[in-house]
Amino acid sequence: MLSRRNIRVKVMQTLYSMESATDSALGADAKSILNQKIEQSRKLFSYLVYFLCEVAHYSQKDAVQRAGKHLPSAEDLSVNTKISGNEVTRFFEQDEGFLAFVKKDHPENNIDAELIKKTYQELLASPEYKEYTSTDARDKKSEKKILEFIFNELMLPNEHFIAHIEEHFLNWDDDAELMQTLVTIMLNKPVHGAFEHILSKEKEQFAHALLKTVQEKKEYALELIKPRLKNWDAERIASLDMILLRMGICEFLFFETIPTKVTINEYIDLAKAYSTPQSGQFVNGLLDTIQKELLAEHKIEKKVFKKSTL
Repeated sequence: MLSRRNIRVKVMQTLYSMESATDSALGADAKSILNQKIEQSRKLFSYLVYFLCEVAHYSQKDAVQRAGKHLPSAEDLSVNTKISGNEVTRFFEQDEGFLAFVKKDHPENNIDAELIKKTYQELLASPEYKEYTSTDARDKKSEKKILEFIFNELMLPNEHFIAHIEEHFLNWDDDAELMQTLVTIMLNKPVHGAFEHILSKEKEQFAHALLKTVQEKKEYALELIKPRLKNWDAERIASLDMILLRMGICEFLFFETIPTKVTINEYIDLAKAYSTPQSGQFVNGLLDTIQKELLAEHKIEKKVFKKSTL
């Protein structure tokens, strides 16, 4: 479910952690740190779905509380609880991976009950919810549509919800865009196993191979980079830029199914997003130069496929 771009970010962060002696000082090895970062994404994904399910289930709690009033009105006694039986949330809650997540990580300990209530109340006031509850019938389209509305229109734009997520998940800033995509996909095409394995076997192999290769070929990559720095002082260049350059060079030379153009574009984007304002242009210039020279020396060999995933 993670794309190669997401994997590159996590490999980059792992290398930076190791080389800045933050996590490595605690005795962690690079592969363990990378696996932890991937696991953090899986937990964040699972928690977002858990929160969404809790909002849907709040209709039952609302019905009980209103019926328990001293003098309940007719409206209090007829709260519509259709959403609590939403077929998509029921699918999630019957998934073994999701059940394992709830049992192991106890997301209920992190949940903000007041935030759940307020999100549900916003849902009640929306025309989308009125349309959803206007019929007792269930169809796949409306079941998915109402959950998408809650997630994309009530949860993500809510600054209190984002603050809540940031409090419990330090990886939110890096994974926010990814999570919006993953949850939306899961709502439209729920599949078993997503809460256990956020990486396909092929993507997992790519992640570990990229990390290992960049570590092992560090000196070789630096030999290619330093002569091309011209007036740049290698010691003063942002360390993240040097890591991105090494990653790009390793993809050129040792990952034969990834086109060089894809590699260059990916690392330009990462430099712009994570390093200094000048980093995108810097990484672009050096990777393009190195790529051309390696091609001229016949050191880059690529396999051509009709489709190449990022």
